[in-house]
Amino acid sequence: MSRRTRTSIALGTTALAASLALTACGGSSSADSGNGRLKVVASFYPMEFLAQQIGKEHVAVTDLTAAGVEPHDLELTAKQVGTVQKADAIIYLKGLQPTVDQAVAQSSSKHKIDATAASPLVDHHLDEGTEGDGHGAEGHEHEDPAGDPHIWLDPTRYAAIAKSVGDEFAKADPTHAEDYRKNTDELVTKLTALDQEFRAGLKDATTRTFVTSHAAFGYLADHYGLTQVAINGVDPESEPTPARLAAVQKAAKDNGVTTVFFETLASPKLADTVAKDLGLKTAVLDPLEGVKDPSKDDYLTVMKQNLANLQAALGAPATPAGTDATTPAATS
Repeated sequence: MSRRTRTSIALGTTALAASLALTACGGSSSADSGNGRLKVVASFYPMEFLAQQIGKEHVAVTDLTAAGVEPHDLELTAKQVGTVQKADAIIYLKGLQPTVDQAVAQSSSKHKIDATAASPLVDHHLDEGTEGDGHGAEGHEHEDPAGDPHIWLDPTRYAAIAKSVGDEFAKADPTHAEDYRKNTDELVTKLTALDQEFRAGLKDATTRTFVTSHAAFGYLADHYGLTQVAINGVDPESEPTPARLAAVQKAAKDNGVTTVFFETLASPKLADTVAKDLGLKTAVLDPLEGVKDPSKDDYLTVMKQNLANLQAALGAPATPAGTDATTPAATS
């Protein structure tokens, strides 16, 4: 267990104890009622997006992870733990945020939606000194929380999670069950179209290997027949070994890689260094753990930008003008 995880659990335990004491003394306030709407707590952005798209006007959604914050680093306050305790429904991804898991375990809500139940995790481990990252045939599904949490980056897996959210909202709020089902169907249709865009957009790529600073794209690579070569592991705070850096450099040279991808919520310093050493460009490949400005972007728009950036880096023909995925890649 990492030092950061131990600290998060310790702080989460303190916050949980304080919140339970406050709840026992004060009870619920009118501010907690959701004004008649279903009170939903989402652990971080991909779960919030599902709640908003499926619940729409019938839900009051609280995201525990603020915009622009790396979800791995979340430490719940006593107030947030109290919000979890009073939620009608909770959407989270077990194993990603230990303090959230603790709070959910203590909640009396009958509607706890764990994304990993709808889409079991796969171990996309790094193999030191080799070209690949252990995804695909070397990955294996887990019944426990261990594994790569980034399941939302495969639109088909995300759609499976969406269906489980819709089903649970219908159980929690039967009065609006038909609306939840309709909204779920609409979202699944959009995710299916996104999947088709990725398949078509990457079909004629000249290389199918990409280098990224954070091993967040194993599910995306698996689904579209790509190879992810990551500098860091699934945890963005991990440090690459000299053997890992040598393997990344070899894979980049052997596979005609042109671009090293970095992400929006973490420092691009390591990606910049590797790219400079190899004479390559850099560009953004967003793992969508959060959205900096939800008023401008959402899951669908960012995924389409990811597709455009992948097309540019992999030598795939750009999506023709007039379609949705036409935003140019951001390169340095």
